[in-house]
Amino acid sequence: MGYSFQYIILGGGVAAGYAAMELEKLGLRQGLLGIIYKEENIIPYDRPCLSKDCLNPNLPAGGIVVPSTSRTYAHVSVGDWELKNLPSNWYSKKGIMLYPGTEILRANLRRKLLSSEKLVFHYETLIIATGSTAIRLADFGVEGDDAKNIFYLWNVDDANNLLDAMKEKKNGKAVVIGGGYVAMEITASLRLHNIDVTMVYSESWCMSQLFTCDIAAFYEGYYANKGINIIKETDVIGFSTNSAREVKEVKLKDGRVLEADIVVVSLGGKPQISLFKGQLEEEQGGIKTDSFFKTSVSDVYAVGDVATFPLKLYGEFRRFEHADHARKSAEHVAKVLHSCSCDLPWQFYGDNVAKKGNLVDKYDYLPHLNSCSFDLPWQFYGDNVAKKGNLVDKYDYLPHLNSCSFDLSWQFYGDNVGETVLFGDNNPGSSKPKFGTYWIKDGKVVGAFLEGGTPDENEAIAKVARLMPAVVDVNQLATEGLSFAIKVARPDDKVEDKISATPSTYKVIQDKISAAPSPSQIMKDKIFALSLEKTQDKSSPF
Repeated sequence: MGYSFQYIILGGGVAAGYAAMELEKLGLRQGLLGIIYKEENIIPYDRPCLSKDCLNPNLPAGGIVVPSTSRTYAHVSVGDWELKNLPSNWYSKKGIMLYPGTEILRANLRRKLLSSEKLVFHYETLIIATGSTAIRLADFGVEGDDAKNIFYLWNVDDANNLLDAMKEKKNGKAVVIGGGYVAMEITASLRLHNIDVTMVYSESWCMSQLFTCDIAAFYEGYYANKGINIIKETDVIGFSTNSAREVKEVKLKDGRVLEADIVVVSLGGKPQISLFKGQLEEEQGGIKTDSFFKTSVSDVYAVGDVATFPLKLYGEFRRFEHADHARKSAEHVAKVLHSCSCDLPWQFYGDNVAKKGNLVDKYDYLPHLNSCSFDLPWQFYGDNVAKKGNLVDKYDYLPHLNSCSFDLSWQFYGDNVGETVLFGDNNPGSSKPKFGTYWIKDGKVVGAFLEGGTPDENEAIAKVARLMPAVVDVNQLATEGLSFAIKVARPDDKVEDKISATPSTYKVIQDKISAAPSPSQIMKDKIFALSLEKTQDKSSPF
């Protein structure tokens, strides 16, 4: 059986849902979009919530009901942050066809065909949003990771199974393998379920790809105060199981043996791109795209975890495995596709425009991470083209990571390279710890991390990571701490009052000047106003 669509999104996670929502907001006509994904009995959803809300016993149930279970999940269904989730019938009401439980086995990008075991799909435009899959112990040659009580957390079924085990093994022992932020969130949830937890990871400290040793020392100390045992700089090499194929012991490379009723493996993910091997150009383990997420094959786009794109902020190719980028890249590619579909009677040629119509800027992303665990929230911030239609800039992303567990919540924005400056109270025994770190490269702040920040403070460190203000005295920066970010984010209204203030004054003034509309922006605004007066082209899908 065959189906044909103007647009097909391949994938059922964050990026797929947000691309569909944005296309619908932009006026996509019904019946033109199909979404294909392997997972059954679920609409596209926000996977990060699986390790946050879904496992936390202290949060009220909310969100959508998963048809295959009686459980509800808070914030699981992809949707507007204001609305928290979309109703399960949203897609059908909007004329968007879903094909859950459909695994695409073959892709012929030249002929624009996708084939499952029983179905064949034809598309005019393909958005690859396949995301990542879990790195497994078997990938490292460790045998026995298919035992009954070894869990990976990658989808709703995984969350269901882990929740059942938490209830069944209450007051039991768990071993979490991995030291990343998802592993830390899972560990916190296990502890909140009154389970004795040991974390095991090969690195010298947790979150070593992002955290400095000083940042990590706080979280390791905080977790220790919660009764969590942490074993570092060793690997899991095997398991002892009983006759029912349940793990009873975890064997470590250093010779130690740990009792376990539950084992959770959280070693990160790898992009799912094998379906397109030999057909698409690759970069850094992902699919290489331009600043508008167009791949090396015409009419094929890639977003989210699988896309390696030119990061405008730093002038180099990057790939990000984080929901923030998945959402923003999906929304951006929808704008690009919309711009290609409008039929406006004007032409503009240049760096961020294409043949006709709406201009689309390059994707400009600021790297961002955040987390919340126990009672702590932390944040880290740091390191235009279309054929026809409205202006869409190049993707300009500010890298961002975040996480939350226990009462902790952190945010990170930017790049974690260069010299670091620690500030604030990072005593894990404090009743309300609040601290942060700046990363300085070439005399400028390129990244910022904050634990326990308010929304305004988190916004301030994001702005610092975006603006990259100059730093003359690192000791003064350490003394100013968070107030430095606040000053940069909220300069006085009277620019002249700041002339002799801080090393970031010039940047502040420059930003105020650049905030005024440029002649090109005025032209874009006029074009946009004119476009609103045009009658929509009936041949357009929008």
